[in-house]
This record gives sequence, C-alpha cells and structure tokens, in this order.
Amino acid sequence: MKRKLGIGLAVLVAVAIIGLGFAGNYFYDVAVAINQKDFIEAADVDGDYDPEDPWLEEKKWYDAVEREKVSIESEDGLELSGIYIEGDSASKKVAILAHGYAGNLEQMAPYVKLYHDMGFNVLVPDARGHGTSEGDYIGFGWHERKDYLQWIQLMIDKVGADAELALYGISMGGATVMNVSGEDLPDNVKVIVEDCGYSSLNGELAYQLKDMYDLPEFPLIPVTSLVTKVRSDYWFGEADTVEQIKKNKVPMLFIHGAEDKFVPTDMVYDVYEANSSPKKLYIAPNADHADSYEQNKEVYKQKVQEFVLEHMES
Repeated sequence: MKRKLGIGLAVLVAVAIIGLGFAGNYFYDVAVAINQKDFIEAADVDGDYDPEDPWLEEKKWYDAVEREKVSIESEDGLELSGIYIEGDSASKKVAILAHGYAGNLEQMAPYVKLYHDMGFNVLVPDARGHGTSEGDYIGFGWHERKDYLQWIQLMIDKVGADAELALYGISMGGATVMNVSGEDLPDNVKVIVEDCGYSSLNGELAYQLKDMYDLPEFPLIPVTSLVTKVRSDYWFGEADTVEQIKKNKVPMLFIHGAEDKFVPTDMVYDVYEANSSPKKLYIAPNADHADSYEQNKEVYKQKVQEFVLEHMES
C-alpha cells in the first residue's frame, strides 16, 4: 500500500513538473521570445499617411530627414542597428532614444523630432531582437542596458570627448534608461528622461499575468524566470529597476500617464522615491500607456525641454 502510494505521489509530482515546464516555456514564448505579440498594437509599416494621425507632421518630417545607418556589436556578439540624425552641425548635444516593448525605431518619430527641434543630434537604435537588430529574445531593458553603454561610447567617439548626452526611453525603453542609470556612466551623460517604465520586471510580469490571464504570480513567474535563465541567460529578478536607480547620479525626469493600465501608474512613485539625484515628476492627465505626449503635447514638450536644457552645459 505504501509503495503504491509512493508511486502515485511520484507520478503526480512528475506530471506537475512537466506541466510547469510546458507552462514556463509557453509564457516564455508569449513574453520573451521574438514573435508577433497579439496583445501589442502592431506598428503601421505600409508607408501610407493617415490624415487623422496626430503625428502626421512628425512622421512626414522623419521620413524626409537625412539619416545615417550606424551599428555596434553587443557583448554577446549581436549586430545591433540604429540611425543617427544630425542636428545643428556645431552641436555637441546627442539624444539617445530607446523604444518600447515589441516596437522599433520607426515608432520614435515624434520623439526624434522633439529632441532634434531642441538642437540635438539624435541616435535611435533598434533594441536587440527588434527591427533590424539581431537577437531572438527580449531583454526587458536588462541586457539592453549593456547595449546602451556601447551606444553611449559610440556617440562620444563620433561627436567628441566633449559630447553632452541625454538619454530618453519610453515603456520598456524607459526601464532601459533607468537600468542604464545604475551603471558606471561617463560624465558626458547629463540628463535622463523616462516615460512609463516599470519599477521591476517581476512586478510588471506579475501584473500582466493577473490582468491578461487572471493567474497568480506563483508558481508561473518563478518557473518562466527559470526558463528565461536557461534560454536567454537572465533571471527576471535581476531586472530590478528600483535597485538600479538607487545608484543613479544623473538628473532624471520621470513621466507617467495618469490612466496607465499597462504599466500601472503607481510604479512611477517607486522609482521616483528610490532616485536621489536631481529629479522631477510629471503625471500626465488623461493619458494611458505611452500616451502622455499625444494627450498633452504642449505641456509634455515644455516639461521635457525645461528639464533637459536645464542640465545641459551648452
């Protein structure tokens, strides 16, 4: 009897482990692997202009402006691509932008023009696994932080040792620049602006798991984290934006939509409170996720311009 009971329990444990393994790989494919994300609105790539598009002017400008293709090789051997748009030929100011989850650099047109109009040269990379950059997984701003250290050095090499850099990121790009802020940055990085980045990857994925599937964090988040470590060499717990931002010394502007239901608005208060460098917080009214600029164009532009230019030396 005891032997049969032991066998039965062993079978149940084995079935549970196999089931969790399948679940972990499934959620890895949903969240981390490079594929079409049905829960994310796809970028419009047909080349046509919608006369009702609130960013019509910015997109036409972006499509017409002269640009240079640039690239780096990541620490793990990936070719990462971007475009560089020159501003005032005498300017030493460079804005390095970071796009969001499952996006690409083409979606950054409004932000490229925003910084270009401020007199910046602008670099917009495609994150690893996005756009034309190589890679088969999403690093959620954690592995990307190391990539951005290389983009920073590329711009210093290109513009000169006296280059003044601003970092800007939205959504996952916001988490990217916050994670970068905790690294050993050169003095050239003068200011950082993050828009609707998450305070931790574990927290964001747990929120999405509950919101999209009505499932609890345990055991699926730890199991998917284990799968991610095996397949992509990082644990979800490593990507802790709050811990990174505690080390930040660069002035930072935090922006978040008041109605954000994708990265909950409460998350911005966690990172804002953790940051001890000069800082400001702008909660954009009536704005959902990554929607603050569109809903509050003039105020958003003013907030960014005032904070960024205040901390540039030239």
